[in-house]
Amino acid sequence: MLQICRPARYGGYELGWDVLCEVSQTLARACGSQAWVQNIFNDHAQKVSTFAPAAQDDVWANDPDAQIAASFDPVGRATPVPGGVRWVGQHGFASGIDHASWLLCGGHRVVGDAPAERCYVLLRQAEVTVIDDWDVVGLAGTGSKSFTVDDAFVPAHRILGGTDWDAGTGPGSSVNTAPIYRLPRGGITATGFAAVGVGIAEGFLAEYLAYTRPRRSRGTPVAAETGTQIAAGGAAAEIAAAAQSYLAPAREAMRELERGGTPSTELKLRAKRDSAYACQVALRACTQLFVQAGGRALHRGGAMQRQLRDLIAVAGHHSLVWDAVAAEYGRYLLQPEAGPAGVEKEEVHHA
Repeated sequence: MLQICRPARYGGYELGWDVLCEVSQTLARACGSQAWVQNIFNDHAQKVSTFAPAAQDDVWANDPDAQIAASFDPVGRATPVPGGVRWVGQHGFASGIDHASWLLCGGHRVVGDAPAERCYVLLRQAEVTVIDDWDVVGLAGTGSKSFTVDDAFVPAHRILGGTDWDAGTGPGSSVNTAPIYRLPRGGITATGFAAVGVGIAEGFLAEYLAYTRPRRSRGTPVAAETGTQIAAGGAAAEIAAAAQSYLAPAREAMRELERGGTPSTELKLRAKRDSAYACQVALRACTQLFVQAGGRALHRGGAMQRQLRDLIAVAGHHSLVWDAVAAEYGRYLLQPEAGPAGVEKEEVHHA
């Protein structure tokens, strides 16, 4: 499951983003944190596969099981030196960092008074200092800690410019020719996070049904009440609709890449819209069921309270914040001549 997006020449399967989403959704029914880390490790393998072949060899040639954590927020600073750059920065939200031997870091390359160029670099885990600051109420098991880089040398082959990063046109894409390695950022990849959110909701629904079927309240079978039945049926419909909503644009994007094309701006925006909306629908359905489940559902040992907290954490991800995503898509609909603000910019989010 950690080889879905890895190149075949390093033992991977080179499968599509939609396949990754379906696997992550299934895993999240049991544990959102493990599904999250599985998803982002594959995401990072896909991105490293677009770096120069020498960088890919650094990561996988001698360790085919190497995993890559990441912090994409462009807060690092790269100062050019002969043969590469010196990198400094404090980065956050590096999910799975304790299990990774490499790190992808976002930042800017600064050359004199010229405009800073956004870029991404690969660093060995041993070159950073991990900060044990992940003390949270949702997705606690992802271990999404911060880390600092004091002054690390990064050779030129382990640097990828922001334009190539966004467009899926890095030098590795000419070596790894499967469609997944031409996947652009800026919308389509949000479906991976939605996959985790929807999977958590599916798991929540299963837990709720198992909990409610035998439940009695003051001697009355709760499952026999019409209100309970309406709540269960409505939530099941909403969660099923959310699954179809987010996955459809991921499949459409892969079909376009398989034909040799590039996903359109509208598709990238729609993928982001449908991903954010799917999480909103799933969260609403689960919240209503949790309230209906009564006081016994509040115990910390129960699965539903953990699943609800994890789903809240997913829905709060930068790429899934509904108001911002809805406004972006609405702007595109109402002012197509102006272009969507920010659609071609890097989707800054924790990894």
